[in-house]
Amino acid sequence: MILKYLIIINIINFIMFGIDKAKAKKNKWRIPESTLLGLSLIGGSLGGIMAMTSFRHKTKKRKKIYHRHAYTFTYKYSYNNLWII
Repeated sequence: MILKYLIIINIINFIMFGIDKAKAKKNKWRIPESTLLGLSLIGGSLGGIMAMTSFRHKTKKRKKIYHRHAYTFTYKYSYNNLWII
């Protein structure tokens, strides 16, 4: 059950990053940063990191990269501790 959730949320986050990047190239309305980071926080951090590298999305801004890695660390720590509960 948890594995299905993580797969789905990571796919959704990957797609959202792709949509945001496409909109950025066309100078259109973009997906709020809080939405992308929120999806990462609730389990989609791996999808976010994969999208950042695949689409070269927000890779020039160090602050964004640090946020992404912090969420990944938090996610991995939380996921590992779920098995203890």
